[in-house]
Amino acid sequence: MRRVTARFARIRLARPKAALRTAVAMAGAVLAFAAAAHHSISGMYDNARQRTFEARVAEFQFVNPHPFVVVAADPDATGTEQRFKLEMDNRHELVDIGISADTFKAGDRVVVTGSVSRTDPLNLYLWKLDRAADGLHYEQIGFDPHVSYVRPR
Repeated sequence: MRRVTARFARIRLARPKAALRTAVAMAGAVLAFAAAAHHSISGMYDNARQRTFEARVAEFQFVNPHPFVVVAADPDATGTEQRFKLEMDNRHELVDIGISADTFKAGDRVVVTGSVSRTDPLNLYLWKLDRAADGLHYEQIGFDPHVSYVRPR
């Protein structure tokens, strides 16, 4: 009887370990999928539908994980001003290229280009932003954001 009990105890110990390994593997897979979905720009924005327009900065939220610029486009034919939320690259990379909470101010006139969201036409992923007043040129090239200043004419 003692042998059977010892054998049964070993079997019971093996199953929780296997269950734990399975649970850890499944949690890893779920987290990897969530991270991939979060970082899938093409999953959230339609690169085939890009818009370029002139606007003025309404607000700049320098937040984690992705800062965003809210711009007010010039009134359309009906006289309605439209506001667009422009998502940028991650905050860490923007800091690395010199962007700060003070880079964009309300009232700045800008020309923006972005990919339209698949779910909301007023949300875009920001690819380019030009501010003629000081020559600021922001551009997302591949996975890397870039800032340069072109002397105003």
